[in-house]
Amino acid sequence: MRVQSPFRTQKDSVAEKSGPVTAAIIMAPAKKVRTHAGKPCIIAHHMFVEFLMYACSFEADRLTLRTFLQKEVALQSCQTVTYFCKLLLQNILERLDAGEVVIGDGGFVFALEKRGYVKAGPWTPEAAAEHPEAVRQLHREFLRAGSNVMQTFTFYASDDKLENRGNTQRFTGQQINEAACDLAKEVANEGDALVAGGVSQTPSYLSCKSENDVKAIFKKQIDVFVQKNVDFLIAEYFEHVEEAEWAVQVLKTTGKPVAATLCIGPEGDLNGVGPGDCAVRLVKAGAQIVGINCHFDPDTCVKTVKMMKEGVEKAGLKAHYMTQPLAYHTPDCNRQGFIDLPEFPFSLEPRILSRWDMQKYAREAYNAGVRFIGGCCGFEPYHIRALAEELAPERGFLPAGSEKHGTWGSGLEMHTKPWVRARARRDYWEKLNPASGRPYCPSMSIPDGWGVTKGHADLMQQKEATSKDQLKALFDKASQGH
Repeated sequence: MRVQSPFRTQKDSVAEKSGPVTAAIIMAPAKKVRTHAGKPCIIAHHMFVEFLMYACSFEADRLTLRTFLQKEVALQSCQTVTYFCKLLLQNILERLDAGEVVIGDGGFVFALEKRGYVKAGPWTPEAAAEHPEAVRQLHREFLRAGSNVMQTFTFYASDDKLENRGNTQRFTGQQINEAACDLAKEVANEGDALVAGGVSQTPSYLSCKSENDVKAIFKKQIDVFVQKNVDFLIAEYFEHVEEAEWAVQVLKTTGKPVAATLCIGPEGDLNGVGPGDCAVRLVKAGAQIVGINCHFDPDTCVKTVKMMKEGVEKAGLKAHYMTQPLAYHTPDCNRQGFIDLPEFPFSLEPRILSRWDMQKYAREAYNAGVRFIGGCCGFEPYHIRALAEELAPERGFLPAGSEKHGTWGSGLEMHTKPWVRARARRDYWEKLNPASGRPYCPSMSIPDGWGVTKGHADLMQQKEATSKDQLKALFDKASQGH
């Protein structure tokens, strides 16, 4: 029997249907909900001091209270609120089991290569030790964009990869893995984020070394992750399910939650094992979260995860699902994905997905039953913000900084040019077929401009916000072809 919460001083139909802590939030004075940046949240402090253990007894209340506190975390920098928010659901599996939407981070390798910190070709993560400020800043941008998982920048951080094909090993694998863990944990502690230590496929497997040899490579990295006490582990970017199974088996020995993602499409892995069978093998190996990352665009990845989900359910097994696709259009790829494209890796920009494409991806992934949704190569912080904004109704809050551009471009209402103000609406961006960036693409053949210039009424400065009537006139004009 539930104990009556001392906070409930009056009856309320909504509060009566809620758990005791949820009711406490509903009944709390509105003036105490908002706080000043850097100061402890009055409600959070009072509620947790008196009712922390009480609240954690009820799963529904924990999720509701986390949602409430996540809003505070997004609005301000308050270590007290962040700490209590994490304390409610500390484990990635607890969050997913409670129905929470987890937003992953984006791509590090491509982003840092473009910024001059990663060498194209080997794609190894020495930057974690060599340029920690660059890695730290990218983590922070993903956190601000809405990510609540900080993956360690340990892609290809195995010793055999660091010394492969003439790559000069300036740092040991241990140094890189330790530095990457420290950076991810530092930034995760600035917000409501968990830290995931990641391993990926190895040259040793491709060189046909033994299972024990390959597992020993993974063990070296995992020893660092255990020492640094990351929250959970990810085996990501595997083209062969067999190697991914070996990785999962090693990761499971730590006792930490394990996720596993393959870089495959609907055709399956490079040995022809279908997505459904791949997923079943990973779950049986011990992965609690399975999915797809890299190599393919969101449409292909979501389609493939659906096949994985069908296979797992048919086998009578259970798992959570995740997607971390490319930020590029890849409808013309074969089994090996974007690596086979002639534009890989230096001319992929014309294929980049827009933020609106990302909102569509987030919704389709969610509707497919995926609750861990992020990105891989090509995903910049603004792409991650689009995922977080699309799923804000489910998460209960918007990511920090969303007011800078407004939902669906609403901030364009303040633009000087009237034809740009006319784009401050959802249907414009949903219907737009963006240009590829190349000359003579249909959407580039008739540039907007409307022929207005100095002195025209639509260009006149006004201190007041653009009114609804003014916007309607612009929308009508745009719909009529100027």
